[in-house]
Amino acid sequence: MLNRRRFLSISAAAVGFAPMARAGDAPVYLWSGAALGARATIRLSHPDAAAITERVAAEIDRLENVFSLYRADSALMHLNKAGRLDLPPPELLECLTLAGAVHQATGGLFDPTVQPLWAIWAERAPVGVRPSAAELAALRARGGWSDLRLSASAISLAPDGALTLNGIAQGYIADRVAALLASEGLTDILIDTGEHHALGGQPDGGDWPVRLAEGGQVNLRSRALATSAPLGTVFDAAGTKGHILHPATGEPATPLWRAVSISAPSAALADALSTAACLAGSRAEIDAFASAFAGARCEAAVPV
Repeated sequence: MLNRRRFLSISAAAVGFAPMARAGDAPVYLWSGAALGARATIRLSHPDAAAITERVAAEIDRLENVFSLYRADSALMHLNKAGRLDLPPPELLECLTLAGAVHQATGGLFDPTVQPLWAIWAERAPVGVRPSAAELAALRARGGWSDLRLSASAISLAPDGALTLNGIAQGYIADRVAALLASEGLTDILIDTGEHHALGGQPDGGDWPVRLAEGGQVNLRSRALATSAPLGTVFDAAGTKGHILHPATGEPATPLWRAVSISAPSAALADALSTAACLAGSRAEIDAFASAFAGARCEAAVPV
């Protein structure tokens, strides 16, 4: 029987791999590239590393064809362009179902229907032009989460509506990669797609230590962690207009928090909750909507 305690690191997704060697151990493969707009790596030591890595690559590529806003032919892009998607992929249905639960638990703070608002900020802010209040109001009037229709036969949006799953898809992909590796019989793996999913603990014992960007550390074992920051990604050169928008106003989140870290049984849930937490007005509010989900908790909320 092979020793299947392994370490995997993924920043997002990747393309191609190059063999490396480590004395006295199975070959180590480094697989690097980019996906979901981010650089990516996988490191895996295993006699079947190449074949397993290729299967991981194929799964991430397949999921990107579901969720990506960068691929014109992804399922999400087809939905956004047509306003309807017949026979949607089950992964899209599963992710949107979870998004709906988080939307309800957070009082609407987590809302993937903000994509039209996101698009206008992404167009205007880099050239120093702020969308007018009238423009934002018109975009909000197109409809929101309550106008989404979701079933196994079709997904439909409000007229001129659009979705972004950037606040949940990276976590969902981490979870799917964890499931794939578990099906291969691997354990003791840390998966990082920008969100973390720990499958077991470290190969040599102990939990996986994950350092937080704003200081501190969270130890993970069979658990996931996500961190979001209102100004983690910005639209403007001055760095004042963050990418997390308030669904009720269409405005970037008021930066009350430098970063919020949420842990949960799944990376998708942690991802969505940490995104919504950036819009929360207090630590008590963050704790309240995290407590709506079994096993979810706020690990850190660092005020500005």
